[in-house]
Amino acid sequence: MAKTFPGFSRKMPAFFRGLARNNTREWFTPRKGVFEEHVRGPMVELLSFVNEDLKRFAVDYSVAAPAKTIYRIYRDTRFSKDKTPYKTHIGATFPRAGLSKHGGGGFYLGVSHEHVEVAGGLYMPPPEELAAVRGAIARDAKGLLKLIKAIERSRKVGELTGARLKRPPKGFEAATAEAGELLKYKQLYFYQTLPAAVALSPRIRREIVSRFELLAEFVEWINRAILAARADGAEDERPVRPAPMW
Repeated sequence: MAKTFPGFSRKMPAFFRGLARNNTREWFTPRKGVFEEHVRGPMVELLSFVNEDLKRFAVDYSVAAPAKTIYRIYRDTRFSKDKTPYKTHIGATFPRAGLSKHGGGGFYLGVSHEHVEVAGGLYMPPPEELAAVRGAIARDAKGLLKLIKAIERSRKVGELTGARLKRPPKGFEAATAEAGELLKYKQLYFYQTLPAAVALSPRIRREIVSRFELLAEFVEWINRAILAARADGAEDERPVRPAPMW
């Protein structure tokens, strides 16, 4: 393997521009080899380097097989008005060990002809996991806000974002004002796009990893809350032994 990722070739954005104009199986099928060689193959190489970098500051997010972190290019059109069959980008996620791909916080990167995407946080949490994070927010809103403000001051990944409720969720009406605003989030993540030209340069690795490192403590805060709630639940489910009679 090369010492570092050299960047995608210009055939990557050319492929995605063509796919955006001709998002059909008839166009994609004879060009699948181009996708494998100039899009998916280099993406696997990039992920391998990023995976090694994660071992330095977020070892629980490194994976045994980086290629398996890539999302399929085929779109799920069952519940979408948009019936085009293919995504016009390639993306991958690094979840935490012990949690499923969307069962906790993680890191995301995406590449296309339009931009490079970098994100980290909680994107599609199941109800129990979201409840665990909200419970942690209610207990330690100041700690989470401190992390968020430090990230936002860096100006490298924008501001905290995600779908929100209009008011704090049921059960948290008495939360402090600072906790109440955070409790409205149904998703908590940071998201940044970088110029498309970054993907064609060795810079892409550094640009992605520096942002992942900035987000690492925030992502781990989320996952500690989820794992702690799971551990508490496991304790509650243990059979109760009767007290000895002597």
